[in-house]
Amino acid sequence: KQWYQRRVAITAGGVESGYDINMFNIPVKYANFLQYILIPNGLIKDRTQKLAVDILASLPNCKQLVILCVLKGGYKFCSELVDCMERYICSCEINMSIKVEFIRLKSYHNTSSTGEVEVIGLSDLSVLTNKHILIVEDIIDTGKTMTHALKLLEDYSPASVQCASLLLKRTDKSCGYVPEYIGFTVEDQFIVGFGIDYNEYFRDLPHIAVINDAGIKHFQEV
Repeated sequence: KQWYQRRVAITAGGVESGYDINMFNIPVKYANFLQYILIPNGLIKDRTQKLAVDILASLPNCKQLVILCVLKGGYKFCSELVDCMERYICSCEINMSIKVEFIRLKSYHNTSSTGEVEVIGLSDLSVLTNKHILIVEDIIDTGKTMTHALKLLEDYSPASVQCASLLLKRTDKSCGYVPEYIGFTVEDQFIVGFGIDYNEYFRDLPHIAVINDAGIKHFQEV
């Protein structure tokens, strides 16, 4: 049995275990539109560092890892994860290179999933044949979006495919998909921050938070 753990995550609770927004530096434009801070920035970074170590430990014979960053929400987590992995590779003298590619999958309008996935701006995925792939996502909600992405990759015969998601929602709407690497599991609420948006707002919030009703109304698309 290998020492690293997969499909294990920190459980982030609800309002009872959330943090008062007044205890953190919050951009003024968002101060009145958050219920509470769910996961502070420092905890996100510490957890990401551990995920980086676990991922690298699972690929002892991999010379090149191709990371597929799912835009737009995954960019911040992906950047943090790649930085952690590259520092570990350097400090431990691991013979591995990391290449980052980008895909974009859109399935949200306001707070509801449309049930359909629109693929935007895919690069040439033929370069993934016989490569070790890590898909990096911000949040797995129903799992349908990631299931769609995995089906797309099947046509290119990669050597292996794993997924790392910063968040996994605990929801009855899930299709059953669970990524190999999970930062935190969260309740079925509308989460924003650390790259995760609501109609393109809140990506720049450094923490992960729960948006309030006033925020949903204020930033709702017309």
